[in-house]
Amino acid sequence: MTSRTRSRTVKTAAGVHTVQIPRQRGRRGAQPFVVVVPERPSLTREAFGFVGRLLWKHRRGVAPLALATVALPLTALLHWWAWWSGLLLAPLAVAPLAWLTFALLRRHAGRSVLLWRIGLASGGTSALTWLALAAGFGPTAGPLLPLWLLITLAVQTAWLVIRRKG
Repeated sequence: MTSRTRSRTVKTAAGVHTVQIPRQRGRRGAQPFVVVVPERPSLTREAFGFVGRLLWKHRRGVAPLALATVALPLTALLHWWAWWSGLLLAPLAVAPLAWLTFALLRRHAGRSVLLWRIGLASGGTSALTWLALAAGFGPTAGPLLPLWLLITLAVQTAWLVIRRKG
């Protein structure tokens, strides 16, 4: 087989093969054709792609889980970089309770609205308290990691239940 009809395979990047077809006679200025053929993806890549597409499709449903997953390494970084930031974040933990007090005094509502307000205030207070403690002492110190898991599960469950009703 001559080199004119035989294609050459050149390994370029990881998982990509380039096949070049030689120039035709009579066309001196023409560039050769380049055909890029990717390899078949591995089973691991297929699994990660499936999970990624599934998470992207249901991204609004897993929003609290995503926020909690970002908060854990963020507080670890914050604790490593500036442990005293927990002291600055501590007053934020009181903000939901101040909002609840303001809402109870200024805006009277029925029983179901009152229960919603109390639930939101207690959830926000527990999450912000965890954030301040994790920034101050580290997210894996003492009972903070199991507390993170419990808060995450509670918020994610409430999120999914509330979204089903709406």
